[in-house]
Amino acid sequence: MFKHLLVPVDGSDVSKKSLKKVAELAKADGAAVTLVYVSDPLPPLVYSDSTMGYGVSAKEHKSACDAYAKDVFKKAATALGATIKAKTLHISNTNLSEGILDGAKKAKADVIVMASHKRTGIKGILLGSETHEVIVHSKLPVLVLG
Repeated sequence: MFKHLLVPVDGSDVSKKSLKKVAELAKADGAAVTLVYVSDPLPPLVYSDSTMGYGVSAKEHKSACDAYAKDVFKKAATALGATIKAKTLHISNTNLSEGILDGAKKAKADVIVMASHKRTGIKGILLGSETHEVIVHSKLPVLVLG
């Protein structure tokens, strides 16, 4: 049914759990898989793991994002299993949903496969839903895994 799956990953438990289903879907359809990680190109004022309040240069921030993305991709590839050879794509964008859609375009995917945090009520209103944003703005089908 699908030839190329774009799978946003962020290292969260929700993202990791969905990869088993992604692997099953890719095997069933013989589809290619591209993992995408979106990072903010703007450095924060301080990193949360810092005990000292110090500024971070754009170069240091990019290096930290690249290292984190590499780690996320490695763990995601392990979760997919040895039979799935996934490509990776690290996108810098201040808007997560735009970054995912940009990744889909660059990868030439025919479907976006996303996990959902299933936020409802006040949490859904306050924290928003990136999955919802992708669904609303995507020209591709979006498969949401729960």
